[in-house]
Amino acid sequence: MKIAKRIILVIALIATFSFTANAQFHFGIKAGVSINELKFNENVLNSSNRTGFTGGVMAEFTVPVIGIGCDASVMYARRSFDATYNNTTSTYNRDYINIPVNLKYKIQIPVVSKIITPFITTGPDFSILVSKKNIENAWSNKKFDTAWTVGAGVQLVSHVQIAATYGWGLSKSSSQDSNLALYGKNRCWTVTAAYIF
Repeated sequence: MKIAKRIILVIALIATFSFTANAQFHFGIKAGVSINELKFNENVLNSSNRTGFTGGVMAEFTVPVIGIGCDASVMYARRSFDATYNNTTSTYNRDYINIPVNLKYKIQIPVVSKIITPFITTGPDFSILVSKKNIENAWSNKKFDTAWTVGAGVQLVSHVQIAATYGWGLSKSSSQDSNLALYGKNRCWTVTAAYIF
């Protein structure tokens, strides 16, 4: 029994090293648009969606045949939202450096995969605020924000990736200075196009 377990372990290690040795690494550039909403925990303040933009670089690691891998990006992102309070609407912009890290599964379809390969992704998104922290001495934006994203997309002719993701804020990204009980979390749709080298 012990010998059998050792043989299985050796086979698993050899397979792992083999997959790693044959793994595909790619780098690319990515750009897109985002639709952001700040979701508040109370209805005192209403916010609505507004379009922003994002752009940066990415790296991708994929194990051939099984299509499982991961990707990571460093992106500059502008998130905007309209906030209405006492019938007065204001637009707020916040700039971030985003670092999404995703588990990615490419669905391998014989023959067709050379032209188009669908994929799904999920993973955490870490955001670092680079614009001003406070808004008119009324709101305080947190310097660090985390979210969880899920997404889907297609890879075309091995070089172009088009994807859509949705992110749920896990941490408080903004709060009212005078009332810390009122806070908002980011909710964001993002559509991107990437070119893989």
